[in-house]
Amino acid sequence: MLIYPRIYMESVKEITIQFLKNNNIKALILDVDNTILDFDKNIPEGIKEWCEDLKHQEIKFCILSNSNKKEKVKMVAKELDLPYFYFGTKPFKRGFKKAIKLLEEKNENIAAVGDQIFTDIIGANRCNLFSILVKPIAEKDLLITKIKRPLENIIIKKYLSRRGK
Repeated sequence: MLIYPRIYMESVKEITIQFLKNNNIKALILDVDNTILDFDKNIPEGIKEWCEDLKHQEIKFCILSNSNKKEKVKMVAKELDLPYFYFGTKPFKRGFKKAIKLLEEKNENIAAVGDQIFTDIIGANRCNLFSILVKPIAEKDLLITKIKRPLENIIIKKYLSRRGK
């Protein structure tokens, strides 16, 4: 089902090299807002180290953000030393296709990671990527996202009950 992630995690930092190897994942497409950057434009502690560790394990990365604020996305990309695309128009395929092309991996070997079902997860599933939903870093959100969160929470509860959690 398009609205369900392949897996749901507390944080990107739970994505380990062992998990990636077990699922034959060689590359990650990362969302920015509330996935690796909080509302106040801070990268939470441990994210940079997590990213560096996986890069040393030969995992490829690309940032794909729906934000139209190029400077914000560029700042995160520079801090983590990652290629990026802003204004990704998720859940449409256009941004994902750009990231997939840049990563030079088969779709089944790429995971897309984000905090929103209606953009990150649906878009990843439409492109046959391994979709990973993470809990938002903070409760503070953009207005449009705040409106969608209650419905996303219902979907997450249904997803978890189907998984027996």
